[in-house]
Amino acid sequence: MFRTALIAAVGLFIAGSALAEPKPTGDRVEVNGMQMYYEVSGDGDPLIVLHGAYMNIPSMGAIIPKLAETHKVYALEFQGHGRTTDIDRPITYQNLADDVAAFMDAVGLKKADVFGYSMGAAAALQVAVRHPEKVNKLAAASVAYDAEGWQPAFRAFIPQMTVEMFVGMPFADDYRKLAANPDGFPALVRKLIALEHEPMAWEKDVKSLKIPVLLISGDADVATLEHSVAMFRLLGGGVMGDMGKPLPASRLAVMPATSHTAVINQSDLLHAFIEPFLKGETPRGMFE
Repeated sequence: MFRTALIAAVGLFIAGSALAEPKPTGDRVEVNGMQMYYEVSGDGDPLIVLHGAYMNIPSMGAIIPKLAETHKVYALEFQGHGRTTDIDRPITYQNLADDVAAFMDAVGLKKADVFGYSMGAAAALQVAVRHPEKVNKLAAASVAYDAEGWQPAFRAFIPQMTVEMFVGMPFADDYRKLAANPDGFPALVRKLIALEHEPMAWEKDVKSLKIPVLLISGDADVATLEHSVAMFRLLGGGVMGDMGKPLPASRLAVMPATSHTAVINQSDLLHAFIEPFLKGETPRGMFE
């Protein structure tokens, strides 16, 4: 998930890489007192896509049109992000998860697969925890289940975060181009800094999940590799194959030479991980 000031810079480099696909259909729906903006593209089984902090639908780049080649993609913009209005409420992962569930109710979507990146991955994880009846499969890129899993450098950086640090960054201007309230960026920053200080200790919740989960991590991500492996084991992964038993339903993928903000920029590799997972395809071993 985001948890660092650098996440939003990704969108500035990848927004222009959209594929030659039919233009998505954009709309707004009332969700928990806000006007939530979303876009629908493609055809097939429903797939909800959730962006990271300070991001929006365009800054998710080419992964959305790629997924829309085989899925009906519902890309959402969270509270105070993109074209979605802000409300007088903290931004927490639980609140974001409840917004996703309310969105699904509002558009008549009973159940869907979910792909989230960074803050969106943590929100997606909470959707699966709080509203398990609404999620088929979950793909989560750059996520953690406990604040102790963040890299030490990032944990040391959190207390240093200030609103002034963020409002001077280039993505502050990018925010104003889409925002329902162009002057609302400082308020959003305050809420996202507060989010970094929110308690996060979800081990019991993760272990109780019954759905297949794909974890995707950069090898230089904001969460440590050890934490990603520990999460994979909580989900039943990390056992030996080729022993006559089916592989675990959950999966772990590590992207080489990849920092946190570089994860979402590798749409081909992301798609190569996500699509087989959603289809239930596994590489064939020599004993099968």
